[in-house]
Amino acid sequence: LQEIGKQYQANVKVIEVPPGPPVMSPIVAEVYGSNYDKQIETAKQLRDLYENTDNIVDIDDSIEAEQEKWLAKIDRQKAAINQVPYANVVSAIDTAIAGSDVSFIHSPSQKYATPIRLEFSEANKADWQSVMQLRVRNMQGQLIPLSELITVEKTVIDKTIYHKNLLPVVFVNADMAGELDSPLYGLFNMSFTMDDNKETGEGFAPEQYFISQPDVTNKPSIKWDGEWQITYETFRDMGIAYGVGMILIYLLVVAQFKSYLVPLIIMAPIPLTIIGVMPGHTLFGAQFTATSMIGMIALAGIIVRNSILLVDFINQELAKGVDLIEAAINSAAVRTKPIMLTGVAAMTGAFFILDDPIFNGLAISLIFGILISTIFTLVLIPMLYFVYQNGLIEKQK
Repeated sequence: LQEIGKQYQANVKVIEVPPGPPVMSPIVAEVYGSNYDKQIETAKQLRDLYENTDNIVDIDDSIEAEQEKWLAKIDRQKAAINQVPYANVVSAIDTAIAGSDVSFIHSPSQKYATPIRLEFSEANKADWQSVMQLRVRNMQGQLIPLSELITVEKTVIDKTIYHKNLLPVVFVNADMAGELDSPLYGLFNMSFTMDDNKETGEGFAPEQYFISQPDVTNKPSIKWDGEWQITYETFRDMGIAYGVGMILIYLLVVAQFKSYLVPLIIMAPIPLTIIGVMPGHTLFGAQFTATSMIGMIALAGIIVRNSILLVDFINQELAKGVDLIEAAINSAAVRTKPIMLTGVAAMTGAFFILDDPIFNGLAISLIFGILISTIFTLVLIPMLYFVYQNGLIEKQK
């Protein structure tokens, strides 16, 4: 379809409905510069880079093609000499080109009256000589041809100048196809190409911005937007939420066990969830999405709960006078069944959203994260807490 479109200077694009995140296109480059002509030149160079990058499709930009416009200018001096009001000239041209309803036909069989419209045929509209032959009446009732009153100039229609945050901008859009479904691969591929050109001093190499607009636009620069911006903001906010969650969990466990080191032991298996989450996504051929990150945040609470069960059991055994080694072994042996049952229950619940196109990342994170973390928790926590308590005992001696 693109090859057919090129023959007629057309652009063929496949539009996804709904378009996913609220962005203009999966890959969007905002081009800034010292003046708008320079921005257009930079945008055209960037489009060439798009077209020469593998798997980049549906390329488009906000540069408008030049469209012809015919401008009719009234010769004020001649109009004054011939005593022709400007309104008569404008009305005559408007009637010929756009048409004017002069009367209506009323019929008993019709609810609404049919207008009688005067206007030129399409062929005559395209020929300005036909319009110039029209005659208008002056103040004395004489007919004066328009050719004596107006001059016609060929020009172009004013183009739209887009702005973002009060800065003039030119957009270059595209999408990603092929095996690498995420548009970020194509974006960074083009970004690395421009970085290489900057190092060698050859080729297209404007300044690039990934987080915010450039503060100074006295030279060509590009701000990458689209799904990249949504991805960055989503995972940035998720990362902040994850960090805040870790801090709150730590403070709660500190309040529970009255120790600053025990919470670190209890939270030790949390990073190990990556061992289950990432291979799980690879196994299912799924992408790590925002819902996957939500699953990892939820995993932190589940893992800490399991660790607290084991540490609390060891403390109870030690309070009864049981030997430290036996207490650590018994904690894993006795608590395995309730920990496994709760883990299986959570995994079973996540299984039913595994085929959901949006929440499958959440399901994969929960299923594989709980599976791996449960195994590591039952082994790692008793061992680490044994080392910690044994160190305390040695210090007391």
